[in-house]
Amino acid sequence: MTTTVPTHDSPPVLEVRSLTKEFSQGKLLSRKSVTALRDVSFSLGKGEILSLVGESGSGKSTIARIVARLEQPTSGTFLVDGRDIIATDKRRASKAYRRQVQMVFQDPFGSLNPSQRISHFLERPLRLHGLARSRQDVRQRSEKLMTDVGLTPEMLDSFPHQLSGGQRQRVAIARALAVEPALILADEPTSMLDVSVRIGVLNLMRDLCDQRGISILYITHDLASARYVADRTIVLFAGEIVEDGPSLDVMAKPSHPYTQLLTSAVPDPNRTRSLDPATRAQLRADVHTAMYGPGGTPGEPAAGTEVVQVEVGPGHRVRRRELVVAGKAVTF
Repeated sequence: MTTTVPTHDSPPVLEVRSLTKEFSQGKLLSRKSVTALRDVSFSLGKGEILSLVGESGSGKSTIARIVARLEQPTSGTFLVDGRDIIATDKRRASKAYRRQVQMVFQDPFGSLNPSQRISHFLERPLRLHGLARSRQDVRQRSEKLMTDVGLTPEMLDSFPHQLSGGQRQRVAIARALAVEPALILADEPTSMLDVSVRIGVLNLMRDLCDQRGISILYITHDLASARYVADRTIVLFAGEIVEDGPSLDVMAKPSHPYTQLLTSAVPDPNRTRSLDPATRAQLRADVHTAMYGPGGTPGEPAAGTEVVQVEVGPGHRVRRRELVVAGKAVTF
């Protein structure tokens, strides 16, 4: 499924084209292929936050790992600032690409070496990429990075264990900012933080986009945070895009039955009642029908059906299955 291209004067910072990823599973004589992504396409504009949401195993982090060059796609490609990365950097990311694209990991406790002071994590990328030469310049840039993410320069002399989880994640963001990237891949950056500090990290991400024009691919299973911080949201199920559009529209008017199930699990004080078990069971059945057609399976969709994209609102599209019967199209 190809998602709506944002209307920006400049070309997309990130353009994903028909990405497919298969993993081998099992031993030598019983090995089988598992499809983690199937024909995924989307684009991300300058200064935009795009969230990828879905349950565990839906393919969110696989997309991030491919764009970070930690995994090689089975087929398809992606462009960063108009450059085909798979074609130009065939096996591993170049130093220039590492400066363009940075990643913020889920675990702020494991992403920082406990034996190093905070200054090490900011000074190292500055020196490696030649952004600061003298010791004084390195220190000044490091202090400014700390200030930019809401921390004090005095914390540069601290060790990671002396900081809270939220502070450590801000250090990880400062480390990503040190090389002045165009794109940040944020893989569930708030999931391991206390609820009380999540909002501060989300606001920091929003400020980075608004003030610096940085684009962020925000991977999360938390629909509430996606609605709060992201401009657009893409919903993934079984490695395929099932719905995409402006975040507020996707959350307020979910069209695909899978998105309806996800949004029903989000706490909402305005909701009059929860879905009853019978409605949930029917939605689960509708998810299967919408994905594979009546009686279809993941390996063998229903005969005569094909995937279609239905426009349900401005920039808001949903994936469905369509069957033509007696000259009339029936959409599931």
